[in-house]
Amino acid sequence: MATASGPASNSPSPRDGSGEMFDRIADRYDLLNRILSLGIDQGWRNQAVAAMRLGSSSRVLDLATGTADLAILEATSHPGCRVDGIDPSGRMLDIGRQKVERAGLSDRVTLTLGNAEALPFDDGSFDAVSIAFGIRNVPDRPRALREMARVTRTGGRVAILELSEPRGGLLGPFARFHVHSVVPWLGGLISGSREYRYLQKSIAAFPPPEEFAAVMNDAGLHVLEARSLTFGVACLYLAQPRRAS
Repeated sequence: MATASGPASNSPSPRDGSGEMFDRIADRYDLLNRILSLGIDQGWRNQAVAAMRLGSSSRVLDLATGTADLAILEATSHPGCRVDGIDPSGRMLDIGRQKVERAGLSDRVTLTLGNAEALPFDDGSFDAVSIAFGIRNVPDRPRALREMARVTRTGGRVAILELSEPRGGLLGPFARFHVHSVVPWLGGLISGSREYRYLQKSIAAFPPPEEFAAVMNDAGLHVLEARSLTFGVACLYLAQPRRAS
């Protein structure tokens, strides 16, 4: 839930959210995510993949791919689909490659060290681009969004899945308590590390959906939908690249 492409602006420490930080928690990352989200994060990923409208021969780029949960789901949901995954944490990628090999997907899923702000791909290289729980940690979000728009073909889709600060609704207070108190406490307890306290702080610092959608539009992405998930704990942003006429 917290894969990153670098330290977020407004983050409490230059190390927080970095590839090095995720190297330190990589071995327990998947277990932590399942426990902290009560398993709901897998359902969010399923919604993201469905919304991307992939075909059997689609080429997909998964940014902040981490241990490759989303990349593997994209490949298994669409046999023939090829996925390139990029992440700044070498240890996370090592675990991801093991999972890819166990799933028998090494010929269709390629994982590479890198960051979302400088993609080594030609314009319009991909039918779809995804990033799950990583955009809030990118130092220069507009630049990363422009890169997503650049490498996505005309008519292709960009799916951004991100945690958000619950702000309303009957269950909003309970969701906020989970994010502010349960997540950092339980994450730190299980991991034996203080890094998961960064999660709560980075969520609170991330702009609300309407503001982030405006940032996406300014970066050349036409936002089709900003879908609130699970009482506002997460949001799925769907967009298409806007080309100059």
